[in-house]
Amino acid sequence: MKKILVINGPNLNFLGIREKSIYGCEDYDHLVKMIEDYGREKGFEAECFQSNHEGAIIDRIQQAYFDKVDGLVINPGAYTHYSYAIRDALASVTDFPKIEVHISDVNAREEFRHISVTEPACDGQIVGQGLKGYLTAIDRILEDKKR
Repeated sequence: MKKILVINGPNLNFLGIREKSIYGCEDYDHLVKMIEDYGREKGFEAECFQSNHEGAIIDRIQQAYFDKVDGLVINPGAYTHYSYAIRDALASVTDFPKIEVHISDVNAREEFRHISVTEPACDGQIVGQGLKGYLTAIDRILEDKKR
């Protein structure tokens, strides 16, 4: 069975609480359940990880290499815009596809959100699809692994 790791960065544990007009009313548990249910439906094992700490995210990206995951979906949160350490961790794991996801359309928001230092280390980026963007990213990974 394929294994897909979903990593969420800072403040994503506050889904449904923070800025509902941007991120929606569904909470983090809803997101995790949605991804796990999709895994059962599509036949893959989903693991979700969330941390507000940059080092923990880097550790989990590196551990994904040893876990031999089949793909990685990452929403680095605000780290997207300045964490070269997370970017380097993503660039160091090349054995599986990596898709960056953002719930909102970051390109239509504040200027600082337009730049992603992490996206070039990924195989694609999905923005502005709400929580369903995670499922789109997973589909891309599943399609990539069939090649």
